[in-house]
Amino acid sequence: MSNPLLSTAALPAFASIRPEHIQPAIAQLLADADAALALATSAQTPADYDALSATLGVATERLGAAWGAVGHLNAVANTPELREAYNASLPAVTEFFTRQGSDEALYAKYKAIAQSPAAAGLNAARKQALKLWLRDFVLSGAELQGEAKQRFAAIQERSAELAQKFSEHVLDATDGYAYYATQEELQGVPADAQAAARAAAEAEGKDGYKLTLHFPCYLPVMQYGENRALRERLYTAYVTRASELGEKPEWDNTAIIQELMQLRQEEAALLGFKNYAEASLAPKMASSPAQVLEFLRDLAQRAKPFAEQDLAELKAFAAKDLGLANLQVWDNAFASEKLKEARYAFSDQEVRQYFTLPRVLQGLFDIIERLFNVKIVEQAAEVWHESVKFYRLDRKGELVGQFYLDLYARPGKRPGAWMDEVRSRWARPEGTQQTPVAQLVCNFSSPQGDKPALLSHDDVTTLFHEFGHGLHHLLTQVNELGVSGISGVEWDAVELPSQFMENFCWEWEVVQQLTHHVDSGATLPRELFDKMTAAKNFQSGLQTLRQIEFALFDMRLHAEPGSEETLQALLDEVRQEVSVIRTPAFNRTQHSFSHIFAGGYSAGYYSYKWAELLSADAWSAFEVEGVFNAATGARYLQNILEVGGSRDAMESFKAFRGREPQIDALLRHQGMA
Repeated sequence: MSNPLLSTAALPAFASIRPEHIQPAIAQLLADADAALALATSAQTPADYDALSATLGVATERLGAAWGAVGHLNAVANTPELREAYNASLPAVTEFFTRQGSDEALYAKYKAIAQSPAAAGLNAARKQALKLWLRDFVLSGAELQGEAKQRFAAIQERSAELAQKFSEHVLDATDGYAYYATQEELQGVPADAQAAARAAAEAEGKDGYKLTLHFPCYLPVMQYGENRALRERLYTAYVTRASELGEKPEWDNTAIIQELMQLRQEEAALLGFKNYAEASLAPKMASSPAQVLEFLRDLAQRAKPFAEQDLAELKAFAAKDLGLANLQVWDNAFASEKLKEARYAFSDQEVRQYFTLPRVLQGLFDIIERLFNVKIVEQAAEVWHESVKFYRLDRKGELVGQFYLDLYARPGKRPGAWMDEVRSRWARPEGTQQTPVAQLVCNFSSPQGDKPALLSHDDVTTLFHEFGHGLHHLLTQVNELGVSGISGVEWDAVELPSQFMENFCWEWEVVQQLTHHVDSGATLPRELFDKMTAAKNFQSGLQTLRQIEFALFDMRLHAEPGSEETLQALLDEVRQEVSVIRTPAFNRTQHSFSHIFAGGYSAGYYSYKWAELLSADAWSAFEVEGVFNAATGARYLQNILEVGGSRDAMESFKAFRGREPQIDALLRHQGMA
């Protein structure tokens, strides 16, 4: 039987990939890539952009695509066998890419290209790609020698293992928890969430209602469940996942965090940085840890008075109307939902009835088609789960890109939402045009019975957010691998297109297209929309401080070597500085903070707020010129989405906006002006 991971077909054969395919395929592709690296660094290959692309570019892109498919399945269709096969090949893959990134002879070839007369004739995208490659060689240890180089490589390999293990522990701790509640305990929990919990218990032949820590199950209980003891039980389980206070000692991430942080600081020192935060910021827009800390603290100072008012109002309401004189953190979501219902006379559950998934998707597709002059059509393809859909984007009958859509939570699937690339746009050395393909993944509640899946308004904004990333990847017109789509975009600017798309979810003209009541088929009433808009910045002070708490903890942890030894004390200190809500001593949120320990956001979590400033300012152009203004949409497409990483993000922003970003729009959008 042929190995699907060795196929050169345009799309991965996801349904055909088995754990036993992984090791032999990756071994062969690694051997091919090794041979290509040897050829690229030999005298046989000239110091020429096209020559290196044809030898090394083709082989490493093929390896990356196959390994990307394996990594994707590991995240969305995890099984013990797949996990074992993934982990068995992970060290060799890490070793190759580390070695390639620090190869002195290859570095010398690229330096020679940059210094040659031919460099002046390279197009703008190639010049940028070359600049970024030279920077990345330095950050990948290409200038290290002897033992330092060997140690750097060992750090990369061990760090990859630890990040994977961290992620596994979070997944196992999330999947591993179950509480079988009685119907009485679920008083107040929405009927669809109860039905899903009952179905989950029945599938196991058990009585009661199976409650898990997956968000589509966890959140409705915390938000609507009237049983305070049940809320406390679930909250405690959720915030102690993968910690020493969790269910199983073997899932505890404490030692992993400590070792990972020590390795990161050692890596930074080898590269000549004072700390890992400095190393992490080298390829980002922000210039230093001090600048980031100042940005976060300035925002915290502006948000804190609003947050204090939010909390005071919540406590007063909880005491007077709910009989909760001593408000605890597991009461906050419940009390907040009740306060919102009382103040604005609507509930999230009421709104959910209007956002049926098929209608939301159709509305989203209509917006994309209208604004960016493309057509979205469903297409057949091999997928990893029966619920996954596949689509293509066409413009004037020509293929622009394709994407997979995996929207529902299930066991074996990593929590959260993300966009990942299957392949990037590339004018291939063989002479063919490769179009981009993306994966868009969310964890929404599944349809129940014959009813379509219902989304909260937050779910809708999450979907639009991930599509923003997807459009950034899919609509690029850049043909160079290193700077096509999201590649080469500074990490703290990469959230601009995603956060930009969220704004559509607050436009009346758009919301009418997104809604179709699950029973009556009616669109969302204007009166209800007006209430939602009035409530848009409900507790925005508290929400802003929560994001700043995560970002400040992340930046300080990576900027202060040794702080991992007193991890909890550091987090407590950060909370003391910026938070107004007192967190229980048993809270171990950091132990499931996958963004910074397993997800690429190390010393980079601040980028959500940084990019929010950019996206709010970008959106303000649409507010002035019209949400569906064709000229504004075309300008955004050309200056932000199509250019990808082919120029610095600030240059792209200024090309669109005509000036540098300003904070005013962000504060206004969040009701803190």
